[in-house]
Formats: sequence, structure tokens, C-alpha cells
Amino acid sequence: MKALFLAFARVQLLAITFSAAYAQAPSPTAAAQQPGDSGITANGAIGQVKVIDAAGRQLIVKTDAGSLVTVALGDKTVYMRLAPGEKTLTNATKITFGDVGEGDRVWARGRVADDHKSVPAVALIVMNKADIAKKQEAERAEWKRRGVLGIITALKPESKEITISSRSLVGQQSVTIPVSEKVEMRRYAPDSIKFADAKQADFAELKVGDQLRALGERSADGLSFTPEKVVTGSFRNVAGTVTAVVAETGEVKINDLQTKQPLIIVVKQDTVLRRFPSGAEMGGMMSMMGRGGQGASGAGGQAPAGQGGNPANRGQGGPPGGGQGAGGGRMGGGGGMNIQDMLERLPTIVLADLKVGDTMIVSSTKGADPTRLTAISVISGADTLLNMMAARQQTAGQTAPNPSAGLGSGIQFGIGLP
Repeated sequence: MKALFLAFARVQLLAITFSAAYAQAPSPTAAAQQPGDSGITANGAIGQVKVIDAAGRQLIVKTDAGSLVTVALGDKTVYMRLAPGEKTLTNATKITFGDVGEGDRVWARGRVADDHKSVPAVALIVMNKADIAKKQEAERAEWKRRGVLGIITALKPESKEITISSRSLVGQQSVTIPVSEKVEMRRYAPDSIKFADAKQADFAELKVGDQLRALGERSADGLSFTPEKVVTGSFRNVAGTVTAVVAETGEVKINDLQTKQPLIIVVKQDTVLRRFPSGAEMGGMMSMMGRGGQGASGAGGQAPAGQGGNPANRGQGGPPGGGQGAGGGRMGGGGGMNIQDMLERLPTIVLADLKVGDTMIVSSTKGADPTRLTAISVISGADTLLNMMAARQQTAGQTAPNPSAGLGSGIQFGIGLP
């Protein structure tokens, strides 16, 4: 969503098309034209339509920061639809109030009240909900098809080369990624959740141990990757036993399996919750993986995109992990899936499905408070997965004093997809 938010910002700077309609409002300064993370400036509000009051000719818009703004629409309000990704109003089309739907992304242009709770719109620019979903699905598909995911194992600042390792149930491979000046680099901020939260970053901010997802082209031997875009972040994976679920605040209390310390897990709207199968379900999944993942998701193991886990966002946000790992590492050989594919296919659940006593894995960025984690992804019923990972480490000659030791083997689900 933030990428679309920024697209609106660029449109705002070039909105000459609406000059006549804007004459009712004072000319904005350059600073005022740049919307902040709240989605509100002195000259308008950007957010998602939550309520449409046709009789009262107004909308309730929820900004990215979560605040609600009442948008009043008059007889002179101009309505335009803009396709996601457009940077000017050149290709915008005229629509009517009746064409605006709940869930649409809108920019209500007008003077916002001092309390930031209302705006009389002289113009309403709309991005259709279905168009946004279609664009996001296409972007996710491209990142899966042309992406690489792994852990940074080495950095060469002098040549700006990154080496990553992508692990699976059957092996790992090192891949070298040279970063030129043309590569778009972004990085997850502390306590951020979504792929779109990543900020512009420099090579100097990278650290060994960071997770990395890149879009580009892999070499024929799979040992190098030429990136167009690189997204990184310092993530924390924790395994623990649920001791309490506080639905009112969206918090889950767990005891860390490794440190035995209590932690608070914050589950937000964009957090993806999934459950790991057990028994016969696990056998069926392993069988499908051995066949190359063909089944309900289609040939070639292509996972369905956009299955969010939280009830407020189910079917919208991109699932964590997924995509092709950094070479090799696929189960069943040839077209089989790796562990990232498997995690992406886990069934989604809601917060109410979590129970005291469940074992869960949590992925989060490293925030200011080490005892409080804002969850990007949650996998419940993770006993089987953790035991599999620990057993694999023991087979490889490594010691695994407890199941949480398996967290370092193949679970890379901090960075999601667009």
C-alpha cells in the first residue's frame, strides 16, 4: 500500500489537470504537498475507503496510520480514476460518485481541518480495489519467478558484492550478488511488518546475518545473481509456547523455548498467521512436494498469491517467505518445492485459533524492546517443523540441545512479498 501511497504523492505534484478544481483551495507549498506516513497533509488525505454514505455524500477514509477522516463531497467535486502505478494524471479517467467502492484507495484533495478529522474534497482521485489487487498479484508473481531469497553471509564494500546462502531441507548454495548504482535498495525499519514498509537504504547498512530478497536474473550455473531491486532487513525468529492470548489488544504471550524468558508478541492487521499440519495432513503435503507441488495451486508449484492470515486482511497482504531459494535446495528433485514454498502453502488462521500450549514460530524485525515483538509472520503448531529442523542439524553432525535450535536451518520468512 505504501508504494501506492507514494504514487499518489507523485501524482499530487503533477496534478495540473485539476487546476480549475483546485482553484477553490490555496496553492500548496512544496513541503505541504509531500504526504507523511499518516496520509494527511494540509491539502488532502490519502487512505482506504471504509464507509460510503451515499445519502450524506461523504466517505469515511482510513489512513495508513489508522486514523479516520470524513471526506465531504459536493456538487463541484471532480472524480477521477487512476490505474495503480501511474505517476501522472494523463491517463486518468472521469468517474462519478457511484463508481467509488469500499476498499478503494483514494486521495481526497482539499483543505484538511485543523483536527485532521475531515476534509471537503474539491477532487477525489481513486485507485480501484480490484485494480490494486491485480497489480499486487502480478508483482508477487514476478518476485517469485525472478526472485532470490537468502541470508547474507559475506559483504565486500569495496566491490559492493553480497554473498547469500539459501537453505532448505536438503541443502544450501552460496550466491554472489553484485550491487551497481542502478540497483534499487530498500531495508525494513525496526518494528515494520510489510514489504512496502522498507525504506531506501545504502550498502553500508547491510549486515552479515540479514535476510535478503532480490529481483533480477540468475546466472546459468546459479552461482551469481544480477539484481534490479534488493530488499534487506535484520530479523529475529523466535520459537515459544503460548501462555496467553489477549484478543482485545492483539497480543500473544509466549515463553521462549531457547531462553525460557517470557515475550509479548504483537499481532497487527498485516501479520500473517498460519498453522503447520500434523499427522496425515503433513504426509499429504510432503507427497505433494515430492511431485513438484502440483495440485490446487497449479502446475509447477506456483502458490496462490495474496493470502493474508489476519481476519481483517485475509486475501490482501502477501505471505511471507515463498519464491525460489538461492539455487538448489528443492525437495523431490527437479521441480519440487523448498521449505519456503512449503511454508507459503500452510493454511491461514486467525488470532482466535491460537491456544494456550501451542508451539509457535514468530518472525519480526529487531525492534527497540527485545521482550516485545511485532510479528510479521506466525506459524502455530510448529512442533513438527522444529523437530524436523533439529533432526536435520543432528544428522549433519551439529548439536541441537532443544527444538528451537532448528530455527537457524531453512526458516527465512521475515521478508514478505509486495
